[in-house]
Amino acid sequence: MAILSPEKVTIIEVGPRDGLQNEKSFVPTEIKKQFISALKQAGISEMEITSFVSPKWVPQMSDAAEIAADCLEGGERNIVLTPNAKGVERARMVNCRAVAVFVGVSNTFNQKNINKTTADSMAELTPIIKQLRADEFFVRACISTSFYCPYEGKIAEEDTVNLCRQFALAGVDELSVADTIGMAAPHESFSLFSTLKNELPNILLTAHFHDTRKMALTNIYAALQAGVDRFDTSAGGLGGCPFAPGAAGNAATEDVVYMLERMGINTGVQLPDLIKAIDIVRPHLSRPIDSTYYRLNAQTV
Repeated sequence: MAILSPEKVTIIEVGPRDGLQNEKSFVPTEIKKQFISALKQAGISEMEITSFVSPKWVPQMSDAAEIAADCLEGGERNIVLTPNAKGVERARMVNCRAVAVFVGVSNTFNQKNINKTTADSMAELTPIIKQLRADEFFVRACISTSFYCPYEGKIAEEDTVNLCRQFALAGVDELSVADTIGMAAPHESFSLFSTLKNELPNILLTAHFHDTRKMALTNIYAALQAGVDRFDTSAGGLGGCPFAPGAAGNAATEDVVYMLERMGINTGVQLPDLIKAIDIVRPHLSRPIDSTYYRLNAQTV
């Protein structure tokens, strides 16, 4: 089989949002700002910087307005997560021009996450997305439990494809398709992303893998073979999901960048500077950094 190797891959850094949302201890706001700034200096051009969710449910994101207000400048695409109309309004108040919405393919997961069925979420979000696009916002749709659900088990590929079709019809710019609990295998990654690339060729397609079973890199490689050239990753392998029991962190940005660069694929990310960014947030984390590249190359202990 011919190995597909695009000349360039775009890394979408999700550490400041998806990475930190599951931390037990509150990471100081100034540390978050320094972390985001250092990630940009390392060459990250697209990033989820925070989330306008209820502080009651995700206390780590209680400083979202301050983070967004201070971290939107620059030529990078700075994305904030907005789960509903209230979140979108908060994003508008800080002049954010790139937002992410999210829905789980699994009804059970979606109800435990935001107390709505998948269909109800789409009914609420569709007019919001259309208005955002009319106002020239960049809209990213995050598709949770695209492969497996902690409550329902294996998700039918057609169910995931159908939800992606609905978002495409609503007008989103990007689909971030997630292996939320890290159970996907490479053949499943290749199959789903091949289908999505074929059916939705005109939309930005991003793969989002968690590393629960140490399969993230192999799944990313399989998605590359399906033609995907955009990947969500998290510096230091930070992450998890408050509503997905057992979910481990995201694929570590430094491990993914190292693999891609070894393959001759340009990411624009400077690994030494990425390590410096991780060192900023590391002392404030509740668990050690678990990525191979960091362990072998970090100067701090």
